[in-house]
Amino acid sequence: MEGMSESENVSTMPEWEQRFRAPRVTLPDWAEDAPDRSLFVSNATGTYELYAWDRAGGQQRQVTDRPNGTTDGVLTPDGEAIWWFSDTDGDEFGVWMRQPFGGGEDEPAAPGLAPSYPAGLAIGRDGSAVIGRSTDEDGTTIHLVPAPGSGEAVEIYRHRESAGVGDLSHDGTLIALEHTEHGDAMHSALRVVRPDGSTVAELDDTEGGTKELGLAVLGFAPVAGDPRLLVGHQRRGRWEPMIWDPVAGTETALPVDLPGDVGAEWYPDGSALLIEHSFEARSELWRYEPGAAEPVRVETPAGTVSGATARPDGTVEYLWSSAAQPPVVRSTSGAVVLDPPGAKAPASVAVEDAWVEGPGGRIHALVQKPAGDGPFPTVFEIHGGPTWHDSDAFASGPAAWVDHGFAVVRVNYRGSTGYGRAWTDALKHRVGLIELEDIAAVRDWSVKSGLADPERLVLAGGSWGGYLTLLGLGTQPDAWALGLAAVPVADYVTAYHDEMEALKAMDRTLLGGTPEDVPERFEASSPLTYVDAVRAPVYISAGVNDPRCPIRQVENYVDRLAARGAVHEVYRYDAGHGSLVVEERIKQVRLELEFALKHLGGGDVLGV
Repeated sequence: MEGMSESENVSTMPEWEQRFRAPRVTLPDWAEDAPDRSLFVSNATGTYELYAWDRAGGQQRQVTDRPNGTTDGVLTPDGEAIWWFSDTDGDEFGVWMRQPFGGGEDEPAAPGLAPSYPAGLAIGRDGSAVIGRSTDEDGTTIHLVPAPGSGEAVEIYRHRESAGVGDLSHDGTLIALEHTEHGDAMHSALRVVRPDGSTVAELDDTEGGTKELGLAVLGFAPVAGDPRLLVGHQRRGRWEPMIWDPVAGTETALPVDLPGDVGAEWYPDGSALLIEHSFEARSELWRYEPGAAEPVRVETPAGTVSGATARPDGTVEYLWSSAAQPPVVRSTSGAVVLDPPGAKAPASVAVEDAWVEGPGGRIHALVQKPAGDGPFPTVFEIHGGPTWHDSDAFASGPAAWVDHGFAVVRVNYRGSTGYGRAWTDALKHRVGLIELEDIAAVRDWSVKSGLADPERLVLAGGSWGGYLTLLGLGTQPDAWALGLAAVPVADYVTAYHDEMEALKAMDRTLLGGTPEDVPERFEASSPLTYVDAVRAPVYISAGVNDPRCPIRQVENYVDRLAARGAVHEVYRYDAGHGSLVVEERIKQVRLELEFALKHLGGGDVLGV
């Protein structure tokens, strides 16, 4: 693989390190009009970067090479160029660059546009592009950028609230936008506009912000002259697809009656839909032909499909893993599509499902256990988001804890996706506190069931999970022996004022206003409010360039810990909201392990 170094001999390293170092690839994206040209992300050099793949000739080439990595890239429909987003050291603020598919110099893809946070991108067949931008000063702006050398970018949309580019029709005459002009950042409305910005049609299930029903752009029909748009909606209490014709003004419901959340994308000829179904931490694929009575199952192994795409020959390629088995890009033809060189990641242990009655309904948790009998020292590894969910998918972090003798419990608390709209939307106004009620219910179950040692319970997580960790240590100080918070919200008021604009909008939605509007809600939901109650040793890691959980608010929290001599350690690293460098990620996990073992003791019991 050109541009990739030989894999380091890792056979003598601990298995947990081998899992992080094992070369991985994402599901390859491919050019709509040149399907043999693909783009994927790999960590084969030790840093996650973009790679071009010419399937016809078999050549693979590293596209980007930056100290802190690159993951955002898009192929032009003709496959002649790659657009990639260039920020500074992970701060997510930058510009789109363009590079020829076969290699060559990078150049600004839209030289007239100043740096911004990205808010969507769609590239046309005529060389034009629709670029979404977000800045603190302007809110969201969307620009039509003509083909290179044929004019300057033209602004076609502007609003203070968050919005983004959804898709561009096959012939380039229609642009689908998602927007939250009604002020609810969790539930978008849709607008289809012409290239001059004039409106063709609107679809707003929120009815001006009065109903909590969201819409999402899933993609225009991939056929010339076909204006139909595949749309995700929540009208029946969960995400599911329908077809909207914004020109004719018609909506077509689909008889896809599956539990859980349902997404979809078009087959390349527009003849069918590839259905992605997520339910109770697992996922599966289906094929649906419009007009048919029901969809047909596309066979995949039990576990999690993290992405799928239908190819022009009718096969489906998908990225699959389970908690026990590392990810692999498979095809319904039976082949492994893309197999990176080097040693494979060691397997881990399978997850077990736990269902626990909680204050807001049944809570789903995923449990991984080491060998032997409990009770075990137990890590509650809390997912970020909050609108995300843990699934039966391979994760090197939890596997590392299991290797060291810990049980790992992951809780899909209220706010998580995949369990219906009401579950996802339940955390409003009492932000953080509701999630911790669910975590507490699962914690109590874990102790009563004999799984967890009540004296060695660790609360841990990154991003929103890091936020819940700090909040939990302060509001439930007797429950936890240790806390590990990565890139957390620590001081909610300062975080609001320093974070990127799109997250400000989300916080206003979650908490019902700004810190000035609802100070009591921000105070009740801020870890800083409870910092003096924290008794457990706490480890915090933070990226100094993080635009999502900025460093200043972390320092405010740390200063309060230090002022009263609380047991804590802080690790600051030169990146944004997490790191794309493998060695840096390993270092962070090692520091967390060492901190836990030092303060919990029992090295022999923990298998180290």
